[in-house]
Amino acid sequence: MALPAVVLTLAAILAIFRETALSMVDIWVRSGTYAHGFIVPPITLWLIWRIRERIAVLAPRHCYPAVLLLATAGFAWLLGEVATVNVVPQFALVFMLVFAVLAVLGPVVARSIAFPLLFLFFAVPFGDFTQPKLMEWTAKFTVLGLRLTGIPVYSEGQNLVIPSGSWSVVEACSGVRYLIASVTVGTLFAYLTYHSLKRRLLFVGISFLVPIVANWGRAYMIVMIGHLSDNTLAVGVDHLIYGWVFFGFVIMAMFWIGARWREDDLPSGSAKPLAVAAAGTDSAVRLAAVATVLVAAVWPLAQWQIDRDTAPPLSQLSPLGPIAGWQNAPQGLPDWRPRFENYSASTQSTFENGGRVAGLFLGYYRNQDQQRKLVSSTNVLVASVDPLWARVGSGKREIMFNQQALTVRTAQLRSSGNARMVVWQWYWINGHWTASDVLAKVYTALSRLTGKGDDSAVIIIYALQHQAGEADATLEAFAGAAGSIIESTLRQTREAR
Repeated sequence: MALPAVVLTLAAILAIFRETALSMVDIWVRSGTYAHGFIVPPITLWLIWRIRERIAVLAPRHCYPAVLLLATAGFAWLLGEVATVNVVPQFALVFMLVFAVLAVLGPVVARSIAFPLLFLFFAVPFGDFTQPKLMEWTAKFTVLGLRLTGIPVYSEGQNLVIPSGSWSVVEACSGVRYLIASVTVGTLFAYLTYHSLKRRLLFVGISFLVPIVANWGRAYMIVMIGHLSDNTLAVGVDHLIYGWVFFGFVIMAMFWIGARWREDDLPSGSAKPLAVAAAGTDSAVRLAAVATVLVAAVWPLAQWQIDRDTAPPLSQLSPLGPIAGWQNAPQGLPDWRPRFENYSASTQSTFENGGRVAGLFLGYYRNQDQQRKLVSSTNVLVASVDPLWARVGSGKREIMFNQQALTVRTAQLRSSGNARMVVWQWYWINGHWTASDVLAKVYTALSRLTGKGDDSAVIIIYALQHQAGEADATLEAFAGAAGSIIESTLRQTREAR
């Protein structure tokens, strides 16, 4: 009964959460960074198959506490869905699959296949959040390497200028693809090559550090090749080809060195036999499988109940009231618009006060889902490939907004014509103010779980920087005057539904 029961249980969970599973597959198809997800499940099955003789002597025994763990993972899945955080439901689904095996087969069997089960987590498309920091490190190392080589460099953010031309560190240069591939393959290599936990963890750590450092060298090498060849090499398609060839050489060297300290399999006669668990009855296995599936099915039903309470579609925001001391000024700022997508409604205006000019953008979101949401990696101030604007700095700042202290995110933008603009950004989540992506997701989840909907907005104000501190002073004055008007507009929009 055990094998059919666990297979049917896993199939039932995948069917119940098919939209989450298919969202993972969709990312595998669209993104080369996560294409390895296709081979993770087959590798898991192969890893289990290669130790089938050790598993064959074990008798399954159900584990009902694992059903409670599965319920916890199911609740995490629900939170991720209502907060529209793709990666949380995906991780929760893998946890549910692992806990389902533990619930039906018991801890003795699950322990014997622990690594193959945990390897399934590499199927989750996870790691894009590291891109900004990896890009920053790559740019800094490239500048350092060029200067040590004697090449003068002017750098601003991820943009570099050397005598032979200009370079930019964009998402493809972050090295996140190298990092994820290296850690995935390195973890598998460590499991198959070593037996001691110390050596396994050491090699996994090396497989994490090597691609980061290798990517720094790759970026420096490409800029140097372009510089020395007068930009006839290392540009266009061969830019990527050189990078992958270099990365492949580094990874092969890492595995070759790691194999020198391999630990061969123990002779079969000296291997300690695994303890055999007490056999459970067929009815107990069936009951554990049924209980697992029923508990898993609760959470999509809860999501369906929450999704029923949707607000009517929104076509426009409530009009902004007059802002004391500031008048509408259609001209005065460059033609720039934040790269926020799929909002329900938006407005963008320019205001003037005594020669000071400030811009305001409001993007309002309602009935959010995985494709239409406020906090997303695709919602940015400036795209990395924008031909007109580049982000050259960022930070945080505490301001007074509507008579309360508020920390906002700041950014400095530079146009192709060398105009500079300072931007402040934060969120409104159904009455809560925050500049944190994490808190915005938490507020959204709590609001939806309590039946208050998910009305949210991004607030962005901006001003040109002609001299140091000028733009910040303009934005501080504008935020102080417009705070109550912005909050009133957002509140009226929410209450008009």
